[in-house]
Amino acid sequence: MTGSDDPRNGEGLEEFERALGHRFRDRQLLEIALQHSSYANEAPDRTSNERLEFLGDAVIGLVVAQLLYRAQPDWQEGELTRGLHRLVDKQAFAALARRLDLGSQLRLGRTEQQSAGAEKDSILANAMEAVVGALYLDAGLPAVETLVQAVYGKALSTEAPPTERDVKTRLQEAVMARHGEFPDYELEFDSGIEGDEERFGSRVLVCGEVYGRGVGRTKRAAEFKAARAAWPRIAEESEADA
Repeated sequence: MTGSDDPRNGEGLEEFERALGHRFRDRQLLEIALQHSSYANEAPDRTSNERLEFLGDAVIGLVVAQLLYRAQPDWQEGELTRGLHRLVDKQAFAALARRLDLGSQLRLGRTEQQSAGAEKDSILANAMEAVVGALYLDAGLPAVETLVQAVYGKALSTEAPPTERDVKTRLQEAVMARHGEFPDYELEFDSGIEGDEERFGSRVLVCGEVYGRGVGRTKRAAEFKAARAAWPRIAEESEADA
């Protein structure tokens, strides 16, 4: 059961704090961080975690960027940017939330409970950002830095290799070099079904011609798959031009 009526909630929060590595001085901050908007919308006296999510997104970006900057003095701006995006994107945050068993402590509205909202990447990632926001308000940047070091220590070490350019970036660069313009991504369909692994369908066009198609749980995932499908063709064309 997920929600404020769960009698295990207090004990569960203590377990979550242990997994997080921080005991909150103001427990209410943590409680709010775990309250999804669907839960808050069911009663006027409840507060959603959206404001904390906004704050946490900014704080985690700052902390990771700073640690990368310190750890990788030889990386150029592009390498730092790719490293940052890899560590703080939604999928990474959803994975972290699962490692901490955050979903078991989420407070969701009835509809989201019925649709397994505690297992959705988007809800988990947003809640994780909210927890970071709460952590920052409770104990400042040092506490967030401690969490980041514990979670991403290897990726932030001086021995970590630069992050390779993702397929969308490589496709964009190749298309620009060959045609002088960027590829276009178009949404072909949206099933409208939350949690559907093939909800969105996208296609990528180069000079108006379809080069690849992809489907995914999110628009971003569908676009990446479309770019991956298009890459062999543009790579072959670029090689022929050389």
